[in-house]
Amino acid sequence: MTDAPPGLALGTMLFGTKTPEPVAFALLDRFVERGGMWIDTADCYAFWLSESGRGDDSERVIGRWLAARPGLRDSVRISTKVGAEPADDRSWRGWPGNREGLSKVAVLRAVEASLARLGVDRVDLLWLHQEDRSVPIEETADAADELVREGAVDRIGASNHPAWRVERARAHALARGARPIDAVQLAATYLRPRPGATIPGNDHLFGQLSDEQLDHARETGMEVWAYTPLLRGAYDDPARAIPDAFRHEGSDRRLAALNRVAARHRATAGQIVLAWLMHREPGMRPIVGASSLAQLDHALDSADILLSADDLAELDGVDG
Repeated sequence: MTDAPPGLALGTMLFGTKTPEPVAFALLDRFVERGGMWIDTADCYAFWLSESGRGDDSERVIGRWLAARPGLRDSVRISTKVGAEPADDRSWRGWPGNREGLSKVAVLRAVEASLARLGVDRVDLLWLHQEDRSVPIEETADAADELVREGAVDRIGASNHPAWRVERARAHALARGARPIDAVQLAATYLRPRPGATIPGNDHLFGQLSDEQLDHARETGMEVWAYTPLLRGAYDDPARAIPDAFRHEGSDRRLAALNRVAARHRATAGQIVLAWLMHREPGMRPIVGASSLAQLDHALDSADILLSADDLAELDGVDG
């Protein structure tokens, strides 16, 4: 790679629900103090934990944090997502069938609400959170273009979308001289799941990064953001088992390689996973969540690990 590897993004899914606001503020402060730039949220975070059944909490916490730190806005980049918020205030149990979706009306309305909660006049990256086949992807792309032209959004990304729909949206935008989708966000880690396996916590049909999606991103120059890169702590915490979807002989070989590289760098397996994601080709931006400053510092330390060509060859050369 000729460019510097991408850095980490701070995931804020649980801010305002499981993560109390004072802790969230401390995590945001530490992230910025250590040079972090991208803060990732969504308008639906975390509706399944909220008393109201709505997902306003994370964006509101970030908005209050920004308001309490005048002048900081220009030092950070905010990415948020629209489309997966429950449309029915009375119950979220019908999700995902009752989500707001990605019609033009829904996207424009959702972004307006997100800007208000965040207390900003624009978001740096707007994610189309979950594909909506009830709406032509061209309609969604046109809504995104309108937001870019109005200055409410700088860039557009797609999360949990199949490659063909991302490419259709890109082709439509490029044909009209509009800004295309230039980033994708998907679950990605060092271990590979068994084909067809159900992955707990990822109920998106196209949510797990595939070779095809990665190849599409590489060929088009799109950024790749990786969520759940640490399998919720399973690499380093003996109390957290590797999910069944990732348990197979290939994983045993990959874990062995991971531990060998970790030992050479005096790092943990999880830190090497984050470093590998950032250093591979194309480099990915891992999204890390944390509930304590120690957890956040541990993740951020991975950005200082320089994997050699031999390290990468060992990690990439494992069958499985």
